[in-house]
Amino acid sequence: MKSVVSKLGVLAALIAHIEAGLRFPCSTLTNQRLDPAAQPGALPSSHLHMIVGGNAFNATMEGDVAERATCTTCQMSEDFSNYWVAHMFFKDPKNGTFHRVMPQPVSPLLGGSQGASGGLTIYYTQFDLNRDNLQRQPVKAFPPGFRMTVGAPTEVNKPHPGLSYQCIQGGNRGSLVSNFPTTKCSGGIFTTHHFPPCWDGKSLDSPDHQSHMYNTVNSEYFNNAPACPSSHPIRVPQVAFEITWDTTKFNNLWDPAKDKNPFVWSFEGNGAGTHADYMFGWKGDALQRAMDKSECFYDGCGSIKKQAMSEANKCKVKDFVNENIDGWMKVMPGMGGAAKVKKSFSA
Repeated sequence: MKSVVSKLGVLAALIAHIEAGLRFPCSTLTNQRLDPAAQPGALPSSHLHMIVGGNAFNATMEGDVAERATCTTCQMSEDFSNYWVAHMFFKDPKNGTFHRVMPQPVSPLLGGSQGASGGLTIYYTQFDLNRDNLQRQPVKAFPPGFRMTVGAPTEVNKPHPGLSYQCIQGGNRGSLVSNFPTTKCSGGIFTTHHFPPCWDGKSLDSPDHQSHMYNTVNSEYFNNAPACPSSHPIRVPQVAFEITWDTTKFNNLWDPAKDKNPFVWSFEGNGAGTHADYMFGWKGDALQRAMDKSECFYDGCGSIKKQAMSEANKCKVKDFVNENIDGWMKVMPGMGGAAKVKKSFSA
């Protein structure tokens, strides 16, 4: 009980100093090998993703996503965007088999946001979490059809600033690091993805899904990113995701004294390859209304419609790939014929 009270006190103190930006939970929509941003049309895509947001999600997504979606797993009911990340797996150091690591349900934030199912926390900030600075730095919402990615599964050295890990111990997130923690985390592994804030003002996408943006993020925190260059002059909301992966269920299956980090992403790369994808899908001018509100936090001073998470959790999409992703498996989905052995391994 004491720890719960302590955590609530810290949260209350944090909220007291936060006066700008949007922050809300989105439950898991589906876990599938689909990637309409980086691999449009691929059915299936190369590796498994955890996806949240609107039910227009598909292997190919063009045009106004909000016009096609009928529900969303996000608390903000006008947000039919999709947000997705590679799925985390545990690789047993004893026999090399894999098991999915589930995201912990997003902790209640504000305004009846309790009840999320898995998922992640979404942020949109204009400047930082303390002020919006709209007079000096106006922010333009993304247009329909816009998409972007951050990070790359092929990266093996160090991810761009803003892509980080933290080892949760006793309710404390711990230091920000650029790779998987090397110790057991009693509260799970916390990951953050900050997207670039500068747009060229004309391209909805680019061949590498990143060149139409310019990443001036130079910090792991929710600080204002430096000014945009003339090549990408349009300041857009600073989008960020946070996820807590429940690694605690595997803590008794490895020994940090003799085993290397056993957690991997679904593409088999190392921790430097952490990445995330975003597909804009806000209804009408809902996001712009929120970004134009001065000194507001959470829901744009009530300018955005909300829904109960119990309602958001009802939103679903069909299983397009139809492969088993649960239980223990010799290889991860898409990595060397997982489909052939999937029935041989069960939890």
